Amino acid sequence: MATNGHAVNGEAHVMQQVAQQPAPPGPLAPQGIGRQNEIVIGGRDRRCEIYKFTSDQQLYASAWSNKNDIKFRLAVGTVSDVSVNPCAANKVSIVQLKDETGELVETASFPMEFPANAVGFIPDPDNVYPDLIATTSDCLRLWRVVDGKVHPDAVMINNTNSQYGSALTSFDWNELEPRYIGVSSVDTTCTIYDVEVGCAIGQTKPTAPFTLKTQLIAHDKPVHDIEFAKINGGRDHFATVGADGSARMFDLRHLNHSTIVYEDPNKEKLQRLSWNKQEPYFMALFAENSQEVQILDIRMPCNILCRLRNHTGPVNGIAWAPHSPHHICTAGDDSQALIWDLQQVPRPVDDPILAYSAGGEVNQIHWGPVHSNWIAICFNKTLEILRV
Repeated sequence: MATNGHAVNGEAHVMQQVAQQPAPPGPLAPQGIGRQNEIVIGGRDRRCEIYKFTSDQQLYASAWSNKNDIKFRLAVGTVSDVSVNPCAANKVSIVQLKDETGELVETASFPMEFPANAVGFIPDPDNVYPDLIATTSDCLRLWRVVDGKVHPDAVMINNTNSQYGSALTSFDWNELEPRYIGVSSVDTTCTIYDVEVGCAIGQTKPTAPFTLKTQLIAHDKPVHDIEFAKINGGRDHFATVGADGSARMFDLRHLNHSTIVYEDPNKEKLQRLSWNKQEPYFMALFAENSQEVQILDIRMPCNILCRLRNHTGPVNGIAWAPHSPHHICTAGDDSQALIWDLQQVPRPVDDPILAYSAGGEVNQIHWGPVHSNWIAICFNKTLEILRV
């Protein structure tokens, strides 16, 4: 991983090396995770290490765009208590790095009645689907970007007798079948929606047609996160974690049962999970208010391969490298974003290989699926993208 280069605004280098460089990659390892796709901004290679977007409100949910033909575009949502400050209406902003100025700027936005706790672009690297964004808060919503403007496309609520459904906690868009979106909820259920994203959605009706593919009781307590796995191609399997302290695997073809792949010995609430993008059986997860991240191989249920323990505050986010099976980034309340090399697992991993100190508690982190040498973090009123 590259650690040198210039920083903008006179800031220190983005990520500092905190341990000796690991041994050269083995035969199955990618050749590092550095700058294989150097970006030229404004007609010349500025080799900036960091770009910022600053809002007038606190930021939380964020996501990278997944379309190869749209460079350096992200979505980021505000999180403001409108009952305390009625003037602080929540919204989701589309921000993009401008080639002419080398700055992250807002290019569009759309309002949210409640703060978005998750936001995501449709997984579409080949640019064959409409330019869609999904958000969750009180319900799942789809938004369409057309000519730089964002329009509401679909509102998906399970309870047809109510204007609002149960509070949602997260969602994931199936990369192999983008018509499938999985949503987790505080009511102990997960819902898989079947949305035909390849056709016109909501052109004549304010609520677009969609199919509730299935809804299942996933946990004994609120479900905090859901993510589709790439096992057997990535179409049918997904995992969830919840307040009952368990991580569970489901198969869309056989939803009459689930497999518990991990149970916290102290029944601590599990907060987030993330699948390895290259090794489909490896999962990372962490518990609420925990300072460590656990790495699992679900072929050995309930056995922890290794623990990542260098954070000095609760962990808030985890993100695997999109192009490397060995690298993962973690971030938390200690204002640290740490990158770890797991090539030597199951031997203990004592220290990260790189670290970045943010200007506040990092609440989300995402590794760019298109720009795989960039990581996005959110803290306070700031979204930053960091070169690694």
